Amino acid sequence: MADVLSVGVNLEAFAQAISAIQALRSSVSRVFDCLKDGMRNKETLEGREKAFIAHFQDNLHSVNRDLNELERLSNLVGKPSENHPLHNSGLLSLDPVQDKTPLYSQLLQAYKWSNKLQYHAGLASGLLNQQSLKRSANQMGVSAKRRPKAQPTTLVLPPQYVDDVISRIDRMFPEMSIHLSRPNGTSAMLLVTLGKVLKVIVVMRSLFIDRTIVKGYSESVHTEDGKVTDHATTALLHYQLPQMPDVVVRSFMTWLRSYIKLFQAPCQRCGKFLQDGLPPTWRDFRTLEAFHDTCRQ
Repeated sequence: MADVLSVGVNLEAFAQAISAIQALRSSVSRVFDCLKDGMRNKETLEGREKAFIAHFQDNLHSVNRDLNELERLSNLVGKPSENHPLHNSGLLSLDPVQDKTPLYSQLLQAYKWSNKLQYHAGLASGLLNQQSLKRSANQMGVSAKRRPKAQPTTLVLPPQYVDDVISRIDRMFPEMSIHLSRPNGTSAMLLVTLGKVLKVIVVMRSLFIDRTIVKGYSESVHTEDGKVTDHATTALLHYQLPQMPDVVVRSFMTWLRSYIKLFQAPCQRCGKFLQDGLPPTWRDFRTLEAFHDTCRQ
């Protein structure tokens, strides 16, 4: 689009015109500086007046010279061509009643707006494609109407494989103990104890985490869910990677382990340990740094 607008413009003269504008502004500034400083540094009044007048005239001549140079360059610059790739719609610019029916100018504005929209849509698409959260067939670039929905082969994993993954994760974090049980058949439930700080119930379906509940070390499981439970649910959505569920569980446990210093780490933004009576309950998904819920915005 920038190439289209530059048609008919003398770029070299345009650059010289910019320099001429800067020179003109400097000349005008010197005129005002001369008026501000007045008559000084001469012993007699007559000498000061002559020096002031001579200096002032020199500055005015500089302004006049720079202004003439700018006018000369402005004639060389030319103006952008309005020949946009709008095919036969360019004939609308020949309409003699432009003021009454400004169709061509409106069409140009719509064309520019469409180009900007396409550019920003491309940027947004690139940012969204970098995210690992892809929950629908449309986000994965495949329409459900075009092909039948195939069940993932990793949806159901042998219980022994799940036990091995959880056992390896348990050995990775000595300060965090993981107790695995299966109260309802093959689905696993994890009771994660994080030092003397938190207890976490993780409900799993095969090796996929369905739900998590975070409570204080001495808190009853029947109490209302708090901030950390909400943050843990958000973390589950962030770490979604259906092709590698073991990586998801390990990443989530690594994030959960950062709460071992829930009452020891200050907020990385405000530097305080408590805000409204609460410690920094948010942990960044990448850096694991601590933030208050209001400071992370």
